[in-house]
Amino acid sequence: MAETAPQTEYATGAIVVVTEAAAAKAQDFLNNTSNQGIRIAVVGGGCAGLQYDLKPEEQSADGDMILEFYGVPFFIHPMVVPYIKGTIIDYSSALMDGGFKFINPNATSSCGCGTSFGI
Repeated sequence: MAETAPQTEYATGAIVVVTEAAAAKAQDFLNNTSNQGIRIAVVGGGCAGLQYDLKPEEQSADGDMILEFYGVPFFIHPMVVPYIKGTIIDYSSALMDGGFKFINPNATSSCGCGTSFGI
């Protein structure tokens, strides 16, 4: 069963918060596919050592946390939580520097691209 996150974009104590703009863009990716949600993950790599990874998924995996923002399910494996707890995921459609943005209070370093971070 999905845990429904508050619609406020800056809920305190949240694992992650997905803004309305980011959820709308995620929904765009899910439309007209068999995918049912978006996986929020962290993988090794990038300039600062770790990278955020968002990808459409057909379904959640065993043990996943399922958070719903603005009607869009997001799947998170519990092992990722220490890296992303408190992160705000936003989206900008700006021509320069547009795309998904991650505001992570745990990051001790980050790359100019905004998708790579260190802890």
